[in-house]
Amino acid sequence: MTAEYRDVTIGSSTLIMRERPDGTRLLTIEEPLAPYPETLMSCLDHWADARPDQVLVARRDADGAWRTVTYAQARQQIRALAQALLNQSLSPERPLVILSGNSIEHLLLAFAAMYVGIPYAPVSPAYCLVSQDYSKAHHICDLLTPGVLFADDAGAYAPALQALVKPGMQVLAVTPDGYDGPVSTFADWLRTEPTEAVDAAHRNCSADTIAKFLFTSGSTGMPKGVINTNRMLCSNQSMLRGLMPFMAEQPPVLVDWLPWNHTFGGNHNVGIVLYNGGSLYIDDGKPTPDRMRETLRNLQELSPTVYFNVPKGFELLAAELERNDRLRESFFCNLNLMFFAGAGLAQHVWDRLDEQALRTLGCKVGMLTGLGATETAPSAMFASLEESRSGVIGLPARGVEIKLVPDGDKLECRVRGPNVMPGYWRQPEVTAQSFDDEGFYCLGDAACFIDPDKPERGMRFDGRIAEDFKLDTGTWVSVGPLRTRIISAGAPHVQDVVIAGLDRPYVSALVFPDESACRQLAGLPASASRAEVLRSEPVRERFRALLRELSETSTGSSNRVRRLALLEPPPRLDANEITDKGSINQRAVLTARAHLVDNLYSDSPGDQVICCD
Repeated sequence: MTAEYRDVTIGSSTLIMRERPDGTRLLTIEEPLAPYPETLMSCLDHWADARPDQVLVARRDADGAWRTVTYAQARQQIRALAQALLNQSLSPERPLVILSGNSIEHLLLAFAAMYVGIPYAPVSPAYCLVSQDYSKAHHICDLLTPGVLFADDAGAYAPALQALVKPGMQVLAVTPDGYDGPVSTFADWLRTEPTEAVDAAHRNCSADTIAKFLFTSGSTGMPKGVINTNRMLCSNQSMLRGLMPFMAEQPPVLVDWLPWNHTFGGNHNVGIVLYNGGSLYIDDGKPTPDRMRETLRNLQELSPTVYFNVPKGFELLAAELERNDRLRESFFCNLNLMFFAGAGLAQHVWDRLDEQALRTLGCKVGMLTGLGATETAPSAMFASLEESRSGVIGLPARGVEIKLVPDGDKLECRVRGPNVMPGYWRQPEVTAQSFDDEGFYCLGDAACFIDPDKPERGMRFDGRIAEDFKLDTGTWVSVGPLRTRIISAGAPHVQDVVIAGLDRPYVSALVFPDESACRQLAGLPASASRAEVLRSEPVRERFRALLRELSETSTGSSNRVRRLALLEPPPRLDANEITDKGSINQRAVLTARAHLVDNLYSDSPGDQVICCD
């Protein structure tokens, strides 16, 4: 590692690239993937023996005190829960479905299922608590045919449970009050006495045993059930340790909010803790102005050794680090590395984090990112510390093959390795369409080299192949890089962007503004409506200036945005405009708001449209 960064060990990557006559390139890494265990739960057994009194998981209780569970306590409780699950005759055909968010009970129940080879599926709480029609929850339950539904608070989930429960399904809850149907309690299950059946089922688990079903975000339709095997989970953790070998030297401490129904939180982060004998402190905060206070409270008390977040979380954290010395000292005290995923991290946020690390430690703390997917458990590529910046996805992880296939003027990225899914559950046709004839999973992402003359420097993300389109002139518009450019130039007032212009004469944009940042710019009180904020002159002038900046820095019609519309209604989950993890469904927004797209190209656009003609 270079001297400007904190002295921690980062794994090296030596590129091997082969090029075929048709222009296809195959990328691998010279450094081998280290051996990994057959099952993730063998790690639990190992650490319960080696470090029985170390905290595995902790969460604040109602009084604010940390409730902890050690490795030894976890194994004891997991074995009891495993017996209770076996008593329900669960199987891949009748799995466990977890409807609730991150909690100690969620983690213990999930590990219990994995311990005896029963697949489980963590489902986004938003599908039951935010959605009004439960369409995605219905779809998931119809696809999985679960035997047990777990909800931590049966009363809060009662309307959804009444809609979802079918004959033969058992409801399990920590708090059963408020649900009228039959319900078992978590406390009763914990009193189950394990039998030899638990040990036998545990011994029968293998690398190919299904550990869980993780559902895609549904950005292109209904969520698909990704089969996650033990091989996928364990090989991915070996890849991560190859990147961050310091985790084997010092047990990782995570303070983490990322949801376990997504692969970043549920596979990447939970897996890091268990694989390396670390401790996970569940953060009940979220990267929103209101919920961030809980995250700051936790980080002021606990010092993580590695910190993961989405860009919005880092943006809010950076602002607080600048004004809270106690938080800053605690956050950077033991921090070896930061890692972001989910979207591009704006450079001004990155710079602010570097400034605060230098102020605290006299050096920077490295920030890494990469490329992954639910289907790859999740990691497939990692950026090096030297090249890491927003948009860079790096080189293949150890043990992974990346195939770059020419597609017009782009390179489509495909991946093969032990971390890649065997397929989507009960969707053989969709599975077949997702792999090429050599067994590479087709990510749908494009990539380009940072420096074509020095491919060893790694690659940049070059957008989603399916999102790109042509103007009526025949000019291709690369949506991904353009969205990143607009969001970066519009920070902090732009939350997300949808690009329009298919078969039109020029590029336009539908902008979801960051309401809190725009409200501050407008100087309006909390009582002012979203519409009043967005129609205020300071906000409109900010976006006129953004269009001028984009125009001045554009290189042609493919990336010159001539008009934009500020969207007053936020994206809607039930309309599939936004996924539960906050990703925008470009196609759904363009379809649902087609009248606004038409207005962008009208000779007399309405007040929502801001022009740069």
